[in-house]
Amino acid sequence: MNLSAVLVTGLFAGGVSCAAVQGGLLTGLLARQQAARAALASERAGEAEGSVDVLDPSTPPRWQARLADDLAPVGGFLAAKLFAYTLLGTLLGALGGVVQISLGVRTWVQLGAGIVIVVFGLAQLGVPGFRNIVVEPPQSWMRLVRRRARSQAVLAPAMLGLTTVLIPCGVTLSVEALALTSGSALSGAATMAVFIIGTSPLFALLGYAARRAVTAWRGRLAVLTGFAVLALGLYTFNGGLELSGSPYAASRLAETVGLTESKPDSSTVTVAAGHQTVVITASGGYSPRNVAVAAGVPTTLVVHSAGAEGCLRSLTFPSLGLQQLLPADGDTRIELGALQPGTIAYSCSMGMYTGTITVA
Repeated sequence: MNLSAVLVTGLFAGGVSCAAVQGGLLTGLLARQQAARAALASERAGEAEGSVDVLDPSTPPRWQARLADDLAPVGGFLAAKLFAYTLLGTLLGALGGVVQISLGVRTWVQLGAGIVIVVFGLAQLGVPGFRNIVVEPPQSWMRLVRRRARSQAVLAPAMLGLTTVLIPCGVTLSVEALALTSGSALSGAATMAVFIIGTSPLFALLGYAARRAVTAWRGRLAVLTGFAVLALGLYTFNGGLELSGSPYAASRLAETVGLTESKPDSSTVTVAAGHQTVVITASGGYSPRNVAVAAGVPTTLVVHSAGAEGCLRSLTFPSLGLQQLLPADGDTRIELGALQPGTIAYSCSMGMYTGTITVA
């Protein structure tokens, strides 16, 4: 398994997705901690007022100490989150050889995740009817977090980090499915750990901003994050449409409404002794994107993998109810039988890469 693709997914998609669901919890917790610190500092200043002692000019901490103080809480959050998801990946990988997520379940989960993320984006933007929607851990956890937040700078965020495993993000669901299909506890753990590491920079930035400039950044950050989350929600929902083979998915919408026409390619099809073989290459996508085959003829699909990475290796055919895990390099033969006239849409497990087999 190429973990670089998982890392990139965490950096560019997972960070925003998880920030939408979990970032508000983290910034809210750190804001409460800052309020507690400010109250304590004010109390101490009041006790010192009237004292004849002159304040030591060295009292304010050096910038290194301030930076460490600001990053310590978010560090606790990220460390606990990494531990929780690595453990989850271990369990998913171990179960991978026994339990497989069906294509139908995966499709509905992704569609549902897309809808949820869109709702969170609308809530982040303050759209009427959505602005009061929030996500929080169970109240028993929240009460414990609130009590600890006033006395422990790291413990409360760490506890919150552990609870985030109960609040998965949209992209996280797809990565969890990838960990499950790995069929190995070690591979599953590595997949989830690398993904969480990829999401960490954005959380570190959010946590630092919450500590240093909560009131100054909150409004702008909410709007920017809201639009980013809304876009990601639509992207995630479209991934579900791609998985379902819907003609209204982004890759097929223009053709569905008649704006474009994708001409089927038969250059990779060979026919011998009443049997046809069609070759599709999996490398940075699937090609040809639309391949033409004859109806009523026994058909073998050969998928040639050349450096296939990430979700590209998980090939799904919604209309056939078929899923096939591809190697990074090499050929995979799939017997399709005698096909009926029509179109067969296929995609990767996340709906990012798509293609069509036109049967005529």
